[in-house]
Amino acid sequence: MSPAVLPPAPLTTRPSSLVVTPAVAAHRGASGYRPEHTLEAFRVAVEMGADDVELDLVATRDGVLVVRHDVELSHTTDVAARKDLAGRRTTKLVAGRPITGWFVEDLDLAELRTLRTRERMPRARPGSAAHDGRHGVATFEEVVRLVREEAELRGRTVGVLAEIKHGAYFQAAGLPLDELLQDSMRRLGMDHERSRVSAMAFEREVLRRLARSVRVPLIQLVNRRDQVTRTQLAVTATYADGIGARKDLLLRRALGDRVVRAAHREWLTVHAWTLRAENKFLAKDFRVGERRRHRGDLAGEARRLLDLGVDGLITDHPDEVVGARDSWARSAGHSSGISTQPTR
Repeated sequence: MSPAVLPPAPLTTRPSSLVVTPAVAAHRGASGYRPEHTLEAFRVAVEMGADDVELDLVATRDGVLVVRHDVELSHTTDVAARKDLAGRRTTKLVAGRPITGWFVEDLDLAELRTLRTRERMPRARPGSAAHDGRHGVATFEEVVRLVREEAELRGRTVGVLAEIKHGAYFQAAGLPLDELLQDSMRRLGMDHERSRVSAMAFEREVLRRLARSVRVPLIQLVNRRDQVTRTQLAVTATYADGIGARKDLLLRRALGDRVVRAAHREWLTVHAWTLRAENKFLAKDFRVGERRRHRGDLAGEARRLLDLGVDGLITDHPDEVVGARDSWARSAGHSSGISTQPTR
């Protein structure tokens, strides 16, 4: 059965180049509170006030885009307990590393729908782990539909940051994620500047291909210092509209300031990833106490990044970061609201 077609976004939808800035994006949904990438995680994220939701795209054997971070499924689903799928366990090379388990591209959508999701970090997030087994694996189109409906109920729009995971890996498997994403966006009436959808990837070639064929903003993900030099940012600006930078790069104050300024000179937006409340994920300045699983000063880390002038914060805990952003805006005399961002 073909997925249901969504109508084009109404004319009252804000253009994707006009967004709430600095924006707060819910990483894999409200993944600090619900198992990641579930429809419930995205629903809670919208309820908490997220301006955008961020999700990862992989593909099933029959070419359906689903939202999962890993190509191997055992960390976030109950696949390992499924005796009927025991024969699918295998070892593959992913990004040059051998990984043993159950792979999303070896299951068709009907098989994947029989799995139940679970929390990736149950000891650190027992409240989320309490929801283990309650939810299934969601498709990209189901997430888009839910986010649109939840946002409309609240009289606003919510953007979608869609990350293509392991593009070369899936290309080699005959499942080109960029083409599948284009097909989905067109089927959903979303391949236009007003859709509030952006596509992200670490692999430059994936984004270069998309730049020739789609009209939504593109974000180059970066995690190394040599990717954020002025020269490299100028190259990035030839095909992308923004960068998504690992927060550690930006929290080195002098470097972070230079990166944000240089990116903005190239008319590139800057998103910082990923902000999480637990001490083990926070920069040293923002940890509280010695216990790695205890919560630290997430709001302080968010404010440090906002002071640098970033355009977006991607976080597992959207409620805390929305609160920090709004408090920062009031205390600094700013007003978070509609701001024009560049498009290609």
